[in-house]
Amino acid sequence: MSTVIEQPVEARLVAAAPRMPSIPATLHYDRTDPFAVRMTFPAPATLEGVEVCWTFSRELLTAGLEGPEGHGDVRVRPYGYERTVLEFHAPEGTAVVHVRSEEVRAFLDATGELVPAGLEHLHLDLDHDLAALMRDAC
Repeated sequence: MSTVIEQPVEARLVAAAPRMPSIPATLHYDRTDPFAVRMTFPAPATLEGVEVCWTFSRELLTAGLEGPEGHGDVRVRPYGYERTVLEFHAPEGTAVVHVRSEEVRAFLDATGELVPAGLEHLHLDLDHDLAALMRDAC
């Protein structure tokens, strides 16, 4: 069984122009980091011209489907039933994208099959992580 789930999604960048351009993005989940989700935007879709990856909690993404969530760099909220808004706050500015809620739900369902919510701790290798921290400290 695979330990990684990747799902391409179509994101719509909210901009000053009346039409929101579509940009490709990928949602990524790895069982070895069971609390986290990554959303990656390819280099051509970013202002810097380099791939940009945001990491945030799976719980935040799940809760954001139902109501506004997040107080930090990543915020998620529903936009009707069909769209979900993700806001990414950085010193350079804020990016706001809409994604289809159906795609987010499908992704979260797949992650839940891989690691059920509430059982993430069973997939952590604390001994390995502690050894890596100690090795780096010396």
